[in-house]
Amino acid sequence: MEQQLLIYLFVGATFALYIGIAIWSRAGTTGEYYVASKGVNPIANGMATAADWMSAASFISMAGLIAFLGYDGSVYLMGWTGGYVLLAMLLAPYLRKFGRFTVPDFIGDRYYSQLARTVAVICALFISFTYVAGQMRGVGIVFSRYLEVPINVGVIIGMGIVFFYAVLGGMKGITYTQVAQYVVMIFAYLVPAIFISLLVTGWAIPQIGFGATVVGTDTSVLGRLDGVLTDLGFDQYTSGQKPTIDVFFITFALMVGTAGLPHVIIRFFTVPRVRDARISAGWALIFISLLYTTAPAVGAFARANLIDTVSNAEYTELPQWFHNWETAGLIAWMDKDESGVIRYGPGAPFEGRPQFTGEVGEYGQPLLRNTPTDHANELYVDRDILVLANPEIAQLPNWVIALMAAGGLAAALSTAAGLLLVISTAISHDLLKSQLMPHISEKGELLAARLAAAVAVVLAGLIGIYPPAFVAQVVAFAFGLAAATFFPAIIMGIFYKRMNKEGAVAGMLVGLVFTFGYILLYKFINPALDHPDHHLFGISPEGIGTLGMILNFITAFAVSRFTPPPPDHIQHLVEDIRVPRGAGAAQDH
Repeated sequence: MEQQLLIYLFVGATFALYIGIAIWSRAGTTGEYYVASKGVNPIANGMATAADWMSAASFISMAGLIAFLGYDGSVYLMGWTGGYVLLAMLLAPYLRKFGRFTVPDFIGDRYYSQLARTVAVICALFISFTYVAGQMRGVGIVFSRYLEVPINVGVIIGMGIVFFYAVLGGMKGITYTQVAQYVVMIFAYLVPAIFISLLVTGWAIPQIGFGATVVGTDTSVLGRLDGVLTDLGFDQYTSGQKPTIDVFFITFALMVGTAGLPHVIIRFFTVPRVRDARISAGWALIFISLLYTTAPAVGAFARANLIDTVSNAEYTELPQWFHNWETAGLIAWMDKDESGVIRYGPGAPFEGRPQFTGEVGEYGQPLLRNTPTDHANELYVDRDILVLANPEIAQLPNWVIALMAAGGLAAALSTAAGLLLVISTAISHDLLKSQLMPHISEKGELLAARLAAAVAVVLAGLIGIYPPAFVAQVVAFAFGLAAATFFPAIIMGIFYKRMNKEGAVAGMLVGLVFTFGYILLYKFINPALDHPDHHLFGISPEGIGTLGMILNFITAFAVSRFTPPPPDHIQHLVEDIRVPRGAGAAQDH
């Protein structure tokens, strides 16, 4: 069966499944909409959490970043994986024992302050909108290639799909949809990796193939890749170029950012008991590790296959996959030396993203209106496509390519839905119900949540159409914001009885303003400064959340020492949260 028809069948079947689940599990109460009535099985919740977690950044972009950054890309792998261990051990069971719907709910009650709740809502909105921008960008990339529509149209289609099942089903619908999406995406990720590992190394397990020798040679996969890259003028794949302090700060920001992400934390409010929160976190880590331990192999295989296919190849003899992605605007070639041969090397080939004129050149290549740079490199490859294009580059069967299309969409849509739920819940429950309209009916609150989700879908789509960076980088900013705002407030709220509302509010505001201001300066106001020589202490915008977190801790602690302690009932509440009764039923306070 031809490739495009298979893609339509696979994508159409999975969409029908997601929408069918949403209709079957439609939320009728706020309890079902916010936390699925706290009745989700721990294994199902672990799978749904993994799907929520394995976003477009993990599925589409992470291996692409590793492929282009080599050793430096490992910060994403270490940070995101380590963060889940931190979340499972330090936060998940205690937050479930507290028995609330949302992170702002916890902060508002723990710090006995509506102001603290409002600041937490603002932080949640900043984090979620930043994160969801990366997901909508991922949706657009997948649609643009596989459904042969422009990226912007792909984002709009994705908005419609997410709106339908997130707004209709709420957390109940999203949970069971994400279980299905996890199954789709993990098969889509592992099947091509197994195929390619077998072809390149003879090993069916990609994790082993990554360290094995290439079939018919005595050279390891990484050794061969190091040699090819240095021949082309790149740094060795296994060498790192980032300053050590930046590697540490990015890794730590991703770790503690994981433990502060509201759309991940809310998943642990959906299980019946405190013990189940820890169990579901353990299952989530197992499910996540299947993808994360495979990503380095996928990145290495994809980069090697890309170079073998296009470097020093004549444009007229390139395989069809290159032209497919070229049509989507995600690969571009500028024939600087007028040789008809693709010269691939370090440096950007031209200024900015590709801007096509609509005309074709001597060899049939789409002509660009971009200004060429002085780098010898002639090839532009969007990092976010490498995983998606990998099966095509390796010439795998058409059904594998169709499976990859369905998996890429599942990854982006699953996390987008969870983020939209956080946004709608922050507005309907934490602002309207808890503060502005305390007497609103349950029906009115549910309607407000759905309207808020609808508005959020539109705003997220607009950000996805005009993204500030690659998917994984956009998501890294969200983790930095979570690290600098929520993590200190939550961790001190659980383990430090003396922390009061003044300290928590001051810390969150300092962390938010500093981190967001730094990202804004280096990524939007003056991107020319985004170089290690100009960074504060050598820390990039992706890692600045760690410094924001430190400032949050210092500010919160200092302010709390010079202001009155929390009331006695709050201090008793903190003690009660920490009592190790993991096997008992959760108590609502």
